[in-house]
Amino acid sequence: MDVALSILTIDYNNVEKNLKPLDEYVDYIHMDVMDGVFVPNISFGYSFIDSIKKSITKTVDTHLMIEYPDKYIEKFAKSSDYITFHFEAKSDINKTIDLIHKCNVKAGLSIKPNTKVEEILEYLPNLEMVLVMSVEPGFGGQSFMPNSIEKVKLLKELREKNGYHYLINIDGGINDKTAPFISEYVDLAVSGSYICNSATPIENVKKLKAL
Repeated sequence: MDVALSILTIDYNNVEKNLKPLDEYVDYIHMDVMDGVFVPNISFGYSFIDSIKKSITKTVDTHLMIEYPDKYIEKFAKSSDYITFHFEAKSDINKTIDLIHKCNVKAGLSIKPNTKVEEILEYLPNLEMVLVMSVEPGFGGQSFMPNSIEKVKLLKELREKNGYHYLINIDGGINDKTAPFISEYVDLAVSGSYICNSATPIENVKKLKAL
């Protein structure tokens, strides 16, 4: 299981200083973009990601928790390797996936805890990533929701049965206690507070990668 570092709870006064040593150990950098409308919080935009991209070496997965993701794809594509947007957002899903691909970026689709995998079946053949939210999106530090386990298990079964190529990602409450429940079903897991708010962040990354 690869580890994607969410920088949502990182010390923003020293982002590059805190991020640089972690960049060596994690596999992805997960950028949580929030607009204060789709979720009740505001984080950062494409200019911030552009600046961070210059100081990291790992794959950038930009997670758009915004109401109209299709309006901003081209701007976020400049510094993203993956762009993941929400099934529940107000945009045409197929057109948004196509737009991401036209920008030479890999496309991901995310589902909230109350959304079933069955609702996104038609989009799976065209995706490079599926992100299962194991907390309600919008804030870091929430507790893992167990109903996400069956979702990632089903996504793995569907991928094997149909020959799909998407990565299975999970985001929310991931730590050394919860990750063992999902590690055999996912390709990567997003972890933020468990790493960024720890006195031993690198050791915590190593614990997750050992699962």
